[in-house]
Amino acid sequence: MRIEEDMKLDFKDVLIRPKRSTLKSRSEVSVERTFKFKHSGRTLTAVPLLAANMDTVGTFEMAAAFAPHKCIVCIHKHYSLEEWLNFKTSSPEALPYVACSTGSSAADMEKTAAILGACPEVTMICLDVANGYSEFFVEAVANMRAAFPTHTIMAGNVVTHEMTEQLILNGADIVKVGIGPGSVCTTRKQTGVGYPQLSAVIECADAAHGLGGHVISDGGCTCPGDFSKAFGGGADFIMAGGMFAGHDESGGDLVERNGKWYKNFYGMSSATAMKKHSGGVANYRSSEGKTITVNYRGPVSATILDILGGVRSSCTYVGASCISHLPARTTFIRVTQQINNVFGTTDEGKGGHVPTDAQQATAKANGNTDAAAAEEPAAKKARTN
Repeated sequence: MRIEEDMKLDFKDVLIRPKRSTLKSRSEVSVERTFKFKHSGRTLTAVPLLAANMDTVGTFEMAAAFAPHKCIVCIHKHYSLEEWLNFKTSSPEALPYVACSTGSSAADMEKTAAILGACPEVTMICLDVANGYSEFFVEAVANMRAAFPTHTIMAGNVVTHEMTEQLILNGADIVKVGIGPGSVCTTRKQTGVGYPQLSAVIECADAAHGLGGHVISDGGCTCPGDFSKAFGGGADFIMAGGMFAGHDESGGDLVERNGKWYKNFYGMSSATAMKKHSGGVANYRSSEGKTITVNYRGPVSATILDILGGVRSSCTYVGASCISHLPARTTFIRVTQQINNVFGTTDEGKGGHVPTDAQQATAKANGNTDAAAAEEPAAKKARTN
C-alpha cells in the first residue's frame, strides 16, 4: 500500500486565469482542428466534441444532428447491421463523423468487421471497456489494429500515463481518459476506484502527445466552462453523455410528470442497461450506473452551439485564436468556490421544452403522461366491474 500526497484536481477545483488578448470577437476563434493520427495515418478535420457511445446519446439521430457542426458521435454498439445500412442510406453526409463502437470479444470483432465492410465511409472505431487496465484489453487493442490497419482507433478507458502509453504503443490512435466522472456512473461509489478528471487529462495528454497520440476527456463536464478546462488541460477531444441527454435526438422514453416533460437517461453499466442488453445483472457483479430522468431539452443543436459559444469565449479571455492554442495559453488557479448560487443552480433556458403533438401522443400511448396515469385507475375499475 502507498499514498500519493500530491493533490489531484477536478474541473470544479480550478478556474482559468484571464490573459491579455488581441482578439476582438468570439467570431475570430476557430473551433475546428485538423488531426493526423499516428497509426491509421488518416487526417481528420472536425470540431472535437464527441457524443458518448451510450444507448441514450450515441444514436443515429444524434449523428445526423452533429454532422452539420462537424462534431462526432460514437454510435452505441447495440445497433444491428441492417440499422447501420439504413443509416448509411438516410444520412450519408454523417458517416465521416461517426465512430463504430465495439467491445473486446470475438463476437464484437466479427460484428465490427461486418459493419465497417458494409460502411467503408466509417473510418473510426471506438473500442470501449469500463476497465482499460486489463492485459486482455491491451491484446484486444493490438488485435483490432492488426485487423483494421487504416482505421483510426480510440480505446479506453484509463486515467494514468503508463496505460496511456501502453495503449498507444499497441495500436490506439486516441486514448479515452476517465474512470467514474460521468453523471450516471457510480463506479467510484461501488469500487472506490477513480481519478479526478482534470488531473487525469493533464497526465494522460502529456504521455500521449510525447508518443504522437491523442486523448479524449471522457465524462465529468457539467457546463461549457468544463469543456474549456479540459481543452486547456491538453485534451484533444471531449466526450460527453449527460450534456447531450434529454434531447429530441437522444434515446430514452419521453415522460410527463406534473405537467413537465423529461427523458430517461441511464449509464451503460446500470441495471437498466444490463437488463436491456444482457438479461439482467450477473450474480458476480453489481450495477455501476444510475437510471434517472433529465429535463426534455428539445433539439440538440442549441446545446452544441451553447458549448461551442462558451469555448470560443474562453479562447478570447486568454488570447487563443483556436482551441489547439488553449493549452499553451491556459493557466489554472486553484479555487474554493466558482459560482454565485444566491438565486439557485437552475440554468436559464435548460429544459422546459414542450414536445410536439406527435411526441406527446407517443408518450401517452406508452403510458408515460399524466393523462395516461390518470386514466389507468379508471380503466382498472372498469375491468373489475
